[in-house]
Amino acid sequence: MYKIRIDWKNEVEDYLFITFGLLMYAVGWTVFLLPYGIPSGGLTGVSALIYYVTGLEMQVTYLIGNVFLLLCAMKVLGLKFCIKTIYAVLLLTFFLWGMQRLLLAQEGDGAVQLPRYLGDDQGFMAVIFGSSLCGMGLAQCFLHQGSTGGVDIVAAVVNKYRHVSLGRMLLYVDIFIVSASYPLLHDWQRLAFGFVDMFVCNMVLDYVMNYVQQSVQFFIITKNPQEIYEGISKELDRSATLLPGTGCYSQQPVSVLMVVAKKNQSVALFRLVKAIDPTAFISQTKAEGVYGEGFAKLK
Repeated sequence: MYKIRIDWKNEVEDYLFITFGLLMYAVGWTVFLLPYGIPSGGLTGVSALIYYVTGLEMQVTYLIGNVFLLLCAMKVLGLKFCIKTIYAVLLLTFFLWGMQRLLLAQEGDGAVQLPRYLGDDQGFMAVIFGSSLCGMGLAQCFLHQGSTGGVDIVAAVVNKYRHVSLGRMLLYVDIFIVSASYPLLHDWQRLAFGFVDMFVCNMVLDYVMNYVQQSVQFFIITKNPQEIYEGISKELDRSATLLPGTGCYSQQPVSVLMVVAKKNQSVALFRLVKAIDPTAFISQTKAEGVYGEGFAKLK
């Protein structure tokens, strides 16, 4: 019987990548988007709008909003996802607070306006740099089972049950939030920049996610097919097909597991097989056009 094992090295690696992704996300906001008053989507976008209108720093409303969403998502997404998301929410709150303090301190005592390092008339370039960093940061969090919270949690819930990409789901919500910014800001240029930010951020997110989440096919020749299958089922949420085989050299019967998974699950699968059967033989190939349960619908 396979028992789920906690690999602390892998857990530490996940948290390091999530931390790096959050740092990119915070840099994108505080260095490029906030100084130019760019509206954006997500809960951070809502928090930024409140900041632009009232002056209340965005990390305050961001943290409050996430408390409610995390309580709702705990049952659907599981404890592991939520623990990493709680970590991400708290750390991003700290990064947003700390980086604003750092940037304001560089401007001198009494400074209240974040510096515009690209120049006063470079709003478009600020959008490109800021949204690209935010998209890459989001992707790092999602790929390592974390999230920046907010509507990312909603997108992850929908993605769990429907074959809708994370970027596309976020896009639907972001269109509404960015559109709602005009009655508050009354600035067509900033509204246009908000839409550019929305599309660039989600395009980068989808590109990084889809690159890693390509489907791959494995053939695993092993002495412990049932234990490996149980591990794949429990830890990767994937199924497998058991094929009978015969070794041409040894003329002995062998068991072959055929598994189709996402590319970003490859490392976890190799680690799992190595822990159960270090002598197993594994073949991995890229799978083009995978249809069926757990993948794209057959059309």
